[in-house]
Amino acid sequence: MSTPAGNTADELPLSDPLIVGFGVTGQAIAAFLVDHGITPSVMDDRHDEALAARADEIGVTLVQSPQADETAGLVAQASALLPSPGVPDHHPAFATAATSNIPVLSEFDLAAAWDARPIVAITGTNGKTSVTMLVTEALNRSGIKAEAVGNTDVPFVAALGDSDIEVFVVEASSFRLGHSRRFAPDVAAWLNFAPDHLDAHSSLDAYLEAKASIWSHLSETATAVANADDPEVMRFADRVTAGGAALETFSIGGADHDDSTWRVRGGSNPALVGPHGFELSVARLQRRQPHDLANGLAVAAVAMAAGAKVDAVVDTLTDFAGMAHRVELVGERDGVRWFNDSKATVPHATLAAVGGFESVVLIAGGKNKGLDLGSLRSAVPPVRAVVAAGHAGPEIVEVFAGLVPVKEASTMTEAVELARSMAESGDVVLLSPSCTSFDWYPNYGARGDDFRRIVQLEVLER
Repeated sequence: MSTPAGNTADELPLSDPLIVGFGVTGQAIAAFLVDHGITPSVMDDRHDEALAARADEIGVTLVQSPQADETAGLVAQASALLPSPGVPDHHPAFATAATSNIPVLSEFDLAAAWDARPIVAITGTNGKTSVTMLVTEALNRSGIKAEAVGNTDVPFVAALGDSDIEVFVVEASSFRLGHSRRFAPDVAAWLNFAPDHLDAHSSLDAYLEAKASIWSHLSETATAVANADDPEVMRFADRVTAGGAALETFSIGGADHDDSTWRVRGGSNPALVGPHGFELSVARLQRRQPHDLANGLAVAAVAMAAGAKVDAVVDTLTDFAGMAHRVELVGERDGVRWFNDSKATVPHATLAAVGGFESVVLIAGGKNKGLDLGSLRSAVPPVRAVVAAGHAGPEIVEVFAGLVPVKEASTMTEAVELARSMAESGDVVLLSPSCTSFDWYPNYGARGDDFRRIVQLEVLER
């Protein structure tokens, strides 16, 4: 076993760890440990020959679809539990670990133990992927080699072997944060909070605490970035100041703020402004919805705290045309614009999306994550008609019944056809489901791709 050489003081209990879940991150953790002379045990609730082949390739033994007593035995013999992101809190492995006093770790703990390079971390219910990617781009444009890791295509531990990376920009999901012993980023941003992942976390409070833990162990030299417009986020700001870290805030709310706040300056030429002489006219942005302005301020604050140059941040934000499946313009015909917002898997994200338009035909539904969809009522107006789809279709119908016309679809093709029949010139048709895709599709990307394909064939090319 090699000796950790990073910035964690206490050695991790890794004599015989157990990885729970052998997806992308679980496989990356296993490969990382084997490369460092540690052979973990691995279990996964699925039975999949491809997973077994991958385990053989890495050099670990994979136990698939274990019975309850087998799971308990594996956990009881482990020195530590390393769950993959998304393994729900109600998984029996956690109960056994608690009973047996087996510590639970995350890949963040491994990264901290083996590497001391700077970490920029971004969490939030919505917007963290966009902010992570834009901060990474701004740093690279500033001549600082940065890599986006974590809740991205690249697990954190998978990037540690690249010695050229100077800064890790971590998209920090609640699943990883909630199982970390001591995550201490150099820059830590919390963008917003809304109910989410109640199918995986034991409670809303557990989800909130997982998010807040991004600020629990900051050093005196760290910088926290907080959304001043979100009361739940600001409720935990004392964790930052109590530890001596610097706190910077951003706001689009229009309240009075001093020059230390990243904010939107109004007037005839609205602009994003902030400390260090930062100023960017809103007119230069390709995306100007309220959540885009909030994300832009967060990007500027985080990137500059991490060492980015003003010009690099400005260029990054002005060049940004959006990401796939995030209020993505698919096309326009007969005065109706069609947008793909398949990434919106919670009501909070849908409300942010519809808030940028004046008249919306909304396509919503999918597999609910145990959330109350009733908050979507506040989307009326600008929502003036709704197509309810997927497993949660009846819930969507119930939410909007009596408020606006609602029709229910049993396929995405039918949803597009119904939306077209309800749309009028000047409308936006917006796929913003407020639910996961797992009833009809393997992921939100596949759902968005199918929506785009159907709109192009059945609407734009017809």
